[in-house]
Amino acid sequence: MWVRRPSATDGLGGPLPRAFYRRHVVRVARALLGRLLVHDAPEGRSVARIVEVEAYRGTRDPASHAWRGETPRTRVMFGPPGRSYVYFTYGMHHCLNLVAEPEGIAAAVLVRAAAPLDGLELMRARRGGVPPDRLMRGPGCVAQALGLTRGHDGLDLVAGPLWISDLPPARGRRRIGVGPRIGIRRAVERPWRFFLVGHPCVSAARTSSNQVI
Repeated sequence: MWVRRPSATDGLGGPLPRAFYRRHVVRVARALLGRLLVHDAPEGRSVARIVEVEAYRGTRDPASHAWRGETPRTRVMFGPPGRSYVYFTYGMHHCLNLVAEPEGIAAAVLVRAAAPLDGLELMRARRGGVPPDRLMRGPGCVAQALGLTRGHDGLDLVAGPLWISDLPPARGRRRIGVGPRIGIRRAVERPWRFFLVGHPCVSAARTSSNQVI
């Protein structure tokens, strides 16, 4: 349900255009760091800054849900870029992904962690009152804090109510860290996890193979 359209008067800019997402998923993943993630839910607005992501590339990536082809679960990944792919895992967590690349490739960026900025009380109520730096530390926490479920799968990020602001990314002079993706067994050698080095909201999992760019 769309509550209100974003506008420049909100101080959050507007949604990124579809062309932003229609690029190689690794480029999109890195470009998302430091950008504002907004969810205008019926119960209120939640705003956070993306601090950690992972890239997945469909049938060319054994770690991707779409590796074996299109299924009812992954259909949105094969569609146009700039859509949300929300899946349910381990019988308890929802995870938010942002579909990238031209239609048919099934690439997506997993939002692993974010720093909450606005709507803190609402996010804490959804997460059980945990401290701010833990509200969105981990992909399941991101979706829970934003109030996302499978019902939010396939949303158009260009139209809302879930969207990424077109304001320039703010990274607080933090450098971008690069490392292997977490919680996978295949294609573990691909350094497709990106995060803001030293940010307290980045997920706890770290490895010695991380690099800084």
